[in-house]
Amino acid sequence: QVQLVESGGALVQPGGSLRLSCVASGSISKFYTMGWYRQAPGKQRELVARFTSPVSTVYADSLKGRFTISRDNAKNTMYLQMNSLKPEDTAVYYCNAQEFQFPRSYDYWGQGTQVTVSS
Repeated sequence: QVQLVESGGALVQPGGSLRLSCVASGSISKFYTMGWYRQAPGKQRELVARFTSPVSTVYADSLKGRFTISRDNAKNTMYLQMNSLKPEDTAVYYCNAQEFQFPRSYDYWGQGTQVTVSS
């Protein structure tokens, strides 16, 4: 059973930065995609950024240039660097990974980490 554990969420002032981490219980090389999603109060969960291949990424259009997704396979860890944070970035941030084991795909989620941007 795969476990994903996020950390790094905090209360930060507008304009500040945070780095979120997602540690997997095993090798992340087996996942055909990994990514970050977020859910603000009263809103649907939305994509922040994800890997579409081990080296290719896709970002939500509104977040390009401020957020950067990265990974360290040796540490089984994925990161999200968030800069120039805005109050509208306040949300619970979730780590997601998908694995294919014939004949089906498996979808894993972490428990989430709270990011609050406020003065």
